[in-house]
Amino acid sequence: MTVREGKNLILATKQFAQENRAKSWFALLSTLLLLVIAFSGTVFFPNILVRLVFGTLTGLLMVRMFIIYHDYQHHAILHRSLPANIIMTAFGIFVLAPPSIWKRSHDYHHAHNSKLFSASIGSYPIASKSKFLAMTPGERRIYLAIRHPATIILGYFSMFLVGMCLSSFISSPRRHLDSLLALVLHATLISLTITFAGWQTWLFAIQVPFLIASAMGAYLFYAQHNFPTTTFSGKEDWKYVEAALESSSYMVMNPVMQWFTGNIGLHHIHHLNSRIPFYRLSEAMRAIPELQAAKTTSLRPKDVMACFRLKVWDPELNRMVGFKEIRAPKAAPATVKA
Repeated sequence: MTVREGKNLILATKQFAQENRAKSWFALLSTLLLLVIAFSGTVFFPNILVRLVFGTLTGLLMVRMFIIYHDYQHHAILHRSLPANIIMTAFGIFVLAPPSIWKRSHDYHHAHNSKLFSASIGSYPIASKSKFLAMTPGERRIYLAIRHPATIILGYFSMFLVGMCLSSFISSPRRHLDSLLALVLHATLISLTITFAGWQTWLFAIQVPFLIASAMGAYLFYAQHNFPTTTFSGKEDWKYVEAALESSSYMVMNPVMQWFTGNIGLHHIHHLNSRIPFYRLSEAMRAIPELQAAKTTSLRPKDVMACFRLKVWDPELNRMVGFKEIRAPKAAPATVKA
């Protein structure tokens, strides 16, 4: 059997880049309905533990809805549908990922995935070992702070409130007015909730869901390209198909988490052809043998810690390395002759 590569492999995926319009609408509307039900549970149940369960469920459903929003922005589903555009625009603003900044930065990420000196645009910064060692102490602290586990876990503040909304509006107010709108509406929602429903409702209906959804989204975005066997390339050596298959992970998950994350764990296939709807990614993987030998990671604690330990790209070792391997080798002590 001939192994398909390059454009031939992309062509093999085209048959799966066709949406089932009814299935797309069902996925969107059913997820929204479940989201409303879960959100209602955080508001109307008196028991704190029950509200916490519904708050967690709301956060996970926000992740699934974000994948649907993400697919819409890739024109994989519901393209040129006015009702879908209204829903998706409203959702993007609601979850602090307004369309103007999300689509522009994410499209750049897809076009430049794993290019060593531009991969940080629309993604987490990546420096080579030599570049990191040449940084000033202040530059190193900033670089490491952005990639720190706490920054990723607190993605609600770092990635969405600041990164997506505040930074984009400050950099270009006219282009990113929807970022300002997202911040204003979010602050208004919090204020009204606390004023009229109390701090517990704010905690379980807004804070818990946003913290969970943002942390999950930030980690997925990080680990899908920052895992032990990933590769990065210079501009001259970069190739689109190789970047999709070698620098994007297949995050193995159980069926429940695969549903909540909208199959985004099959990230190597998504990067190969972003027009494949999320509900057809598994189908494409089953049908195309070349997609089955993917580089994997998972949500198991061991794999999560392995991803978090990675700091810089070492071109000599051709892999990401951690703190122990970053330090420049010390010169051997001089031998004292008698």
